[in-house]
Amino acid sequence: MAKCVLVSGGAGFIGSHVTVELIQAGYDVIVADDMSNCDLTCFEGVKKITGREDLPFVKMNFCEEESVNALFNDHQIDAVIHFAAFKAVGESVAEPLKYYGNNLVSFMNVLQAARIKGSAVLFSSSATVYGEPDILPVTERSPRQSATSPYGNTKQICEDMLRDSVKAYDGLRGIALRYFNPIGAHPSALIGELPRGVPNNLVPFITQTAIGKRECLSIFGNDYPTPDGTCQRDYIDIVDLAKAHVCAVSRMLDGKMKEDYEIFNIGTGKPLSVLELVNAFQKVNGVRLNYRFAPRRSGDVTAIWADPSLANRELGWKAERSIEETLAAAWAWEQKLANK
Repeated sequence: MAKCVLVSGGAGFIGSHVTVELIQAGYDVIVADDMSNCDLTCFEGVKKITGREDLPFVKMNFCEEESVNALFNDHQIDAVIHFAAFKAVGESVAEPLKYYGNNLVSFMNVLQAARIKGSAVLFSSSATVYGEPDILPVTERSPRQSATSPYGNTKQICEDMLRDSVKAYDGLRGIALRYFNPIGAHPSALIGELPRGVPNNLVPFITQTAIGKRECLSIFGNDYPTPDGTCQRDYIDIVDLAKAHVCAVSRMLDGKMKEDYEIFNIGTGKPLSVLELVNAFQKVNGVRLNYRFAPRRSGDVTAIWADPSLANRELGWKAERSIEETLAAAWAWEQKLANK
């Protein structure tokens, strides 16, 4: 009988791509989302890609303890992947209590239910837990610096909640995946990043500027101590990232974990500056972008990229898609949206 995975926040950008990969790997999936930062576009796309018109969907808020408990009581959930969190760095600086309230309470409810029901927990963490690192690339043993934003701090606290819960409660096990910068879209152009309002992430702003939806792309800061003055990041294709979740779920459910709590960096190991990414997008897709340099943005770190060797070795996972493929997919997704 197929194992069942609950994907909280599963109608969003990362959740939808992970759902596709889980289904294609043979798992049963339940998607749950409060739809506060997405619509049903990607969920419908998932059904088309997988041919699963009967894919279960539950609209719910994971901050509501009773709703979470009811979901776990109604289904045999072998593992839960938790994406249901607010994620905009800048907004978290402006509205910290919104972020602490949502991100911590929702995960606490999931952990409590998973503990009672014996479900494995995969937490969607972030490279923001490293803050402004002293040494690059960062490994899983790199010290977690003070977070540069409330968003990053919620990721640190949730990691601690998972670690402490696994230590305290027999039978509970969990993995935290520290993502670097997920970008792109599914090669089918049926699912991709679809932010509400003004995008907080770089690539949707690039594609919306290229399509004419935005007048100008702002690059925040060109005076950083990097080769071209713009921030450096580890940009990872969303499909590669999604596949890492399948490897992690399999590791938990197949009894292959070496510790009851594990952490893995999910990145390419290759730094790329904001300006390099913009230029690559223009070259790959044959479009010109109107962009300008703007003042630095609060909460942004200068440079960060991963050492992904532990995930390569232990999860049997490696980033495979090129930046050219990724940026072409992002543009195809934006064009498809424009043609709807």
